Amino acid sequence: MATIFSFAANEEQATVGEISDESFDVSAMNSSAKEFLSAAISDYNALFKTNFSVDSNGFQNYYRDLAKQVKAKEIDLLIVVGMFLTGFDAPTLNTLFVDKNLRYHGLLQAYSRTNRIYDATKTFGNIVTFRNLEQATIDTITLFGDKNTKNVVLEKSYQEYMGGFTDVVTGEARRGFIEVVAELEQRFPNPDEIVLEKDKKDFAKLFGEYLRVENVLQNYDEFANLKALQQVDTNDPAAVEAFKADHYLSDEDLTALQAIKIPTERTIQDYRSTYNDIRDWLRQAKVSREKETSTIDWDDVVFEVDLLKSQEINLDYILELIFQQNKKNKSKDELIQEVRRLIRASLGNRAKESLIVDFINQTNLDEMADKASIIDTFFQFAQAEQAREAEELIRSEGLNEAEAKRYISASLKREFASENGTELNSTLPKMSPLNPQYKTKKQSVFQKISAFVEKFKDVGGQI
Repeated sequence: MATIFSFAANEEQATVGEISDESFDVSAMNSSAKEFLSAAISDYNALFKTNFSVDSNGFQNYYRDLAKQVKAKEIDLLIVVGMFLTGFDAPTLNTLFVDKNLRYHGLLQAYSRTNRIYDATKTFGNIVTFRNLEQATIDTITLFGDKNTKNVVLEKSYQEYMGGFTDVVTGEARRGFIEVVAELEQRFPNPDEIVLEKDKKDFAKLFGEYLRVENVLQNYDEFANLKALQQVDTNDPAAVEAFKADHYLSDEDLTALQAIKIPTERTIQDYRSTYNDIRDWLRQAKVSREKETSTIDWDDVVFEVDLLKSQEINLDYILELIFQQNKKNKSKDELIQEVRRLIRASLGNRAKESLIVDFINQTNLDEMADKASIIDTFFQFAQAEQAREAEELIRSEGLNEAEAKRYISASLKREFASENGTELNSTLPKMSPLNPQYKTKKQSVFQKISAFVEKFKDVGGQI
């Protein structure tokens, strides 16, 4: 944690929206402010083994070094008054806490400090205001855009996303979360029973709508409270009181939350699993040209793959769940059933289902001392299985061993198998490309290696 400022903390903006240019003149500070800053810099010196001070050159050097440490993620919280609010660019900064009456270009510049995408780990920034800046934000957006810009830029209220609203810009009626959930439960109470192609399409569209509205609601504290309530035993008064205290809720707030029905976590897992199954089925049907005989038009269905990925269940979580559930003395059959449900709801781990089930069946889970042990044991198991299945694949298909291992290793490294280039061709048994069986053999080998890569990527190690 660090701080930097160069003038009295309570100094007001000279003009509307102004954030003064950064100044390295500390002479304007009163003695108490200067003493505080000097003490803060001393703490910084002790932490980073530096020797900065509040004099002119020392302060400028402190500024430069502080900027470097913030960008290097060595500073977790930086407290400023006017400095670092304009122009400073550190993509890893994710949250701006505001206790200042910002307006117009000053507000926009300050907000923009967190508006930097950083890989897949940061797709947006957070602004937490301790003053009511809603109207100031709307005025700023309107000034630098037009009268409709706020309707495009700003999200709707929590109540509107729950109950539905009409889009001001497009005039389109948008259903709320409550209505979408009610239709899901009424039309598809058991997603395993979805068989007809029309029902598959209707479910895919409806659950996609659910994913979109739920994704927006994730940003609201009220929805986080609603989700957290599902884990509370409402028949346990102590647990209910603890929940209210943790989430700062009154009795009226709790009653309002309890009146809203949302699907259980297990139900959502089943919905996600069916959604993934339908997506896989549609892709396979297209490859096999079955869709040419279909009377159902799927062109208006968009599978929300990115939204599924944003809530992805990682492998470590699945393995930790296996450890926890085994400690509850469940039978292996019950454990496998629970784990299958979880895996099938995952976009990235579906191909590993048989591998994980085999691990459960072939491992004495009672010998696992902790979560780390089960993760290490699984990776050892996966590496051994990868080596065994690779040998079996090469043998059963009659592939050129050295070329096949080279191609499979390269595919595992890039996490997908490719038909481009000559790598795949070199793995095949000697056969003329003019042979009618050549193309069939090549496709068969490619599909088997692709499935192998999906199963063992990230877990199997070297071939």
